[in-house]
Amino acid sequence: MNKGELIEHIAKQADLSKAAASRALDAVIGGVRTTLKKGGTVSLVGFGTFSVTKRAARTGRNPRTGATIKIKAAKVPKFRPGKALKDAL
Repeated sequence: MNKGELIEHIAKQADLSKAAASRALDAVIGGVRTTLKKGGTVSLVGFGTFSVTKRAARTGRNPRTGATIKIKAAKVPKFRPGKALKDAL
């Protein structure tokens, strides 16, 4: 499912126009993004938790040349599914 299909699903299920469903989805994604940028977590009961974790600096290899390269430390998003989502699958 891509973003367009998700918007269609939201519009149909919530009896909204596609434009309103698109704005609602963009607002949710924007809220999650803003909270994660500030270092917070977003918990949606029954769905899961979005958080930020730190990945340490490490060395890697260029697959084309085989040369060793340094990979910088980074903050990466993490999603941990909730119990209800796990049980639904």
